[in-house]
Order: sequence, then structure tokens, then C-alpha cells
Amino acid sequence: MTLPTDMRCVDLPSFGGPEVMTIARKPLPVLKPGEVLVRVEAVGVNRPDVAQRQGNYPAPKDASPILGLEVAGEVVDVAPGVTDFAIGNKICGLANGGAYAEYCAIPASQALRFPNGYDAVRAAALPENYFTVWANLFQMAGLTEGESVLIHGGSSGIGTTAIQLARAFGAEVFTTAGSKDKCDACVKLGAKRAINYRDEDFVEVIKAETEAGVDIILDMVGAAYFEKNLSALAKDGCLSIIAFLSGSVAEKVNLAPIMVKRLTVTGSTMRPRTAEEKRAIRDDLLSQVWPLLDKGTIAPLIHHTFAFEDVVEAHRMMESSSHIGKIMLRMA
Repeated sequence: MTLPTDMRCVDLPSFGGPEVMTIARKPLPVLKPGEVLVRVEAVGVNRPDVAQRQGNYPAPKDASPILGLEVAGEVVDVAPGVTDFAIGNKICGLANGGAYAEYCAIPASQALRFPNGYDAVRAAALPENYFTVWANLFQMAGLTEGESVLIHGGSSGIGTTAIQLARAFGAEVFTTAGSKDKCDACVKLGAKRAINYRDEDFVEVIKAETEAGVDIILDMVGAAYFEKNLSALAKDGCLSIIAFLSGSVAEKVNLAPIMVKRLTVTGSTMRPRTAEEKRAIRDDLLSQVWPLLDKGTIAPLIHHTFAFEDVVEAHRMMESSSHIGKIMLRMA
């Protein structure tokens, strides 16, 4: 297959608002051992992309500086030794960077086939959220059937994914969101109770609904919710922190509930995980989650799909928090 020497991509000449992004031409990625080259058909827009654009989430030294962490398209080249995929395969995958481009190199160990009946846009909506939710909610926090979970930011891409997965595996789901429409969407996805945090105190609601509190909380808010999260957890509960939308420094926090209730506080980010860790998550997803996607038991909720050239508007929508579900880019 003859490939071009260069490609269109989103360039970041400087850090700042959405308007700093421009469309530029750069050389195609050079494959490293274990990677596949994907001709990009669709890309997911995520909060880490916004943070990187703002200068708050630098790419790892060995990763592409181009924005973008999840991609779907056609394999057009494979590095020596790759046996999982071949040229012509349609795959989606978790990129270490570089997805906002016509071509993207991703480790084969972080790639997955399209679920049955999926196009590139739906497939590209999966990797970042499903890797993150599976790793933090199931592998680290250990959510199991019959337990209860509170998911903050229920209308986000992470939230809509977590609600569906938790329900699919038999958990009782509570969530928070910032409007009636968002709360209604969360209930439709499977939440037992969606709490409008602008009108209600989620700690009071959780205590009224459960008496003892929830077993697990998946939190992306951070400092502002830390002490309240401890109050909302049941004995032996676990707080899993995946982002700090309200900041990472919590002052004058009463830590006593951690000892009294034997709580666990954990957290992680996906990008710095080792290749072996990401492969283990990928393998779990293929065996445990992809059959649910194949059957339509769960599915990504897509709010809006922008043309690749409209990436600035896509980031503005992400920053507005007006969306319910995923924001996507489609490559022409």
C-alpha cells in the first residue's frame, strides 16, 4: 500500500484557548515495534485533550505531541512482529497521543476490533472511556454485582459509560449531574437516582436512599467533593478519583471517616500506565465488555459529531459542559 509522506493534523503552536489550534501538515508517524498505523476515520474529544491544549497535561516524552487519545479507522501498516492485526483491519484503539491527524500510530496491544455493526464514529467513542472506567471502577475499586456506586458527572462520556457498565454488571447506580435534562438522561441509561447537584446535596440524598452509604464513588470533581465523598461512603467503601475538575488541593479536610469507616482512597490516570497494564485492560474489555457491545446491551452515547476542521468548536463545546455523552470528530 502506497502511503503519503505527510498528513493533515491539528497543530498546537502555543498553549491557550481553543482558538490556538490550527490545521497543519506534518510527516506521517514512524512506527515503533509493536505498533500499527491507522488511517483515521474518527476521533473522540476528551477532557485530557483540553488540559493538554491549555498546557496542564503534557504528553509523555515518547508520545506524539499531537492531541488525541482515541481513534478508529483502517490499519494501513504494521510494525514487524505484530500478529494481532493486519493491513485492512478496522480497529479502534487507545492512542498515547497523535489521534487528531489523518494517520495515527497506536500500540497493537491497545487496539480492539469494531463491535458488531459499528461505524468508525461509534467505535472511536469507546477506547478512552471504556479503558478508564474498567480500570478504575472494576479493576481497582472492585465493583461487583449487588454493590452500590455513586458516579459523579453522570452525563459526561465517562459518566454515561460508567452508568451503563455498572448496571450491566449488576450494581445499583446513583449519579450526579447539573440539569434536569442531564439527570433524565442518566436515569434512562440505568441510574436508580440522578441527583441535580445544583438543587440537592448528594450526601443527604445518598444517605436517604441507602442509609449506610454507597460502596464505591467514581469522582472526577476532586477537592470540592473530597470530604463529602467520604461522608457518602459506606463502611469499607472506596473512593476512586480520576480527575480534578475543581482542583487537586483540599484544605482542612476531616480525615477521620477514612479510619472510622475503613475507607480506601485510590486514583489513577490512564496515559502514564505501562504497555503491559494497558494490554491487561484491553484483554479484559475484549472478554468482558465487547460481547455486551456486540449485543447492544450497552452503547456509547454520542452528543455531537464535528468535522475534523471544526476542532475549535468541538473544544468549545467540551469546555461549555453542555453536552450529554461524547463529542466526536469525523475525518473527511
